[in-house]
Amino acid sequence: MTNANDPAAERTLREIFRTMDAHRAQEIREAYYKAVEGLSTLAESLELADLDLGGPHDHALIHEHLIACQAIDAMKASLLGRIL
Repeated sequence: MTNANDPAAERTLREIFRTMDAHRAQEIREAYYKAVEGLSTLAESLELADLDLGGPHDHALIHEHLIACQAIDAMKASLLGRIL
């Protein structure tokens, strides 16, 4: 696992993307942005849906919202966002 603050890991990833097949690099770039966008939309939708539902469901959707937020934080910790 790489550390987001590791300059050597960042240099390695940058070199990989510089030398990678352009189509593969674009595929990864698009998938990364789609994943981040999808997670953001999911988190927001779950939060709003929980507000609409009200109390009898013990905020089950907020629990799922928080999991989506954790996934967003994990993506932010990735070096890919900085490189792409």
